[in-house]
Amino acid sequence: MQDTGVKESLKFYAKQLKIPTFGNLSDPVSRYKPGQGLEEFVLQLLKREYEARQENQRKRRLKRAHFPMLKTLEEFDLSRLEHVKPEYVKQLASCGFVERHENLVMIGNPGTGKTHLMTALGVKACLLGYKVLFKSAATLASELREARDSYQLRRLEKSIAAVDLLLLDELSYARFDQEESELLFKVISERSERSSTVITTNLEFSRWPEMFTNETLVAAMIDRLTYHSAVLNMNGNSYRLANRKTETPTNKGH
Repeated sequence: MQDTGVKESLKFYAKQLKIPTFGNLSDPVSRYKPGQGLEEFVLQLLKREYEARQENQRKRRLKRAHFPMLKTLEEFDLSRLEHVKPEYVKQLASCGFVERHENLVMIGNPGTGKTHLMTALGVKACLLGYKVLFKSAATLASELREARDSYQLRRLEKSIAAVDLLLLDELSYARFDQEESELLFKVISERSERSSTVITTNLEFSRWPEMFTNETLVAAMIDRLTYHSAVLNMNGNSYRLANRKTETPTNKGH
């Protein structure tokens, strides 16, 4: 009965003090060595709590990033990159560019791994402690417009400005009206030299006026994005097309 009372008290105080791993000490106690000092044992308990908190924080950052799916660099075939050296990608994986508030623009034809690589860098940044947000360009433009209509625009802009790394996917497939163009430009402009933005697009910079109504705004946006940045040429053979070609065709009607 006494042991049960002690265990319940441990759970109670662990909850009140917000140190959940102290609520169940069965495993640490089972590994307690005869002659081990009390300070060393308490240190092990604190390390256990610290590691649990770090893991929970990583999970929260990944969840808040809103990745459509998790991708890693280990899953990315670096040998298929025709114009980007694998060593440079590994350098990007250190996320030093995030620390330096630099941007990345990945330009290339469909299916060459732009979104995979961007997502993998975002996941790596989350694991290193950075705040990350993933959005498709069309979705972000729509959310900004809706926020303006509901008088919540500044709140949304502040939440975007607070992230260390904004991943803006598929800046290619939509045409933005004047209002949406201005809203996107403001988001990108306010992040310049303060935090990092990564963009994937199928279109060369010379074709960006096809997406936006104002060429002067396009020039200013490109200027903000390419200042303290790297532009990656992601053109090459399509991963998806290559995968389809390796699939065994199904015989029908025979």
